[in-house]
Amino acid sequence: MKLATLALLAAALCVAGCKDHNDAPTTTTTGATDNADNTKLNVRDRSDNPTPTQQSNAKSDVDVAAQIRKSIVADDTLSADAKNVKVITESGNVVLRGPVKSAAEKSAIADKAAAVVGPNHVENDLDIVTK
Repeated sequence: MKLATLALLAAALCVAGCKDHNDAPTTTTTGATDNADNTKLNVRDRSDNPTPTQQSNAKSDVDVAAQIRKSIVADDTLSADAKNVKVITESGNVVLRGPVKSAAEKSAIADKAAAVVGPNHVENDLDIVTK
């Protein structure tokens, strides 16, 4: 009887000491999850400013946006945020929107767009966001 009680007590202590991983608190670091949240910028961009859904479907505008996007994605010096900026092209004019990590990234992306359409056809509305 004592042996059964001790075994039962040991089992109870073992179960009580085991932690259920599903109940573990979730911690968030200042990693990609925080950096990817640009909800405030998206709300701001809903006014009269062009949004990606207003991208022209004209072949020339689609080709321009694709050229700019390819050059941005190919640049390994740019952050993930910079590679995900909005590139909106309409009638040969380009609007750049979204968060970047530095003035250098902002300038580099604008230069890539200007190389495709010329500097007078680029509206650089990129925001420098530092944490």
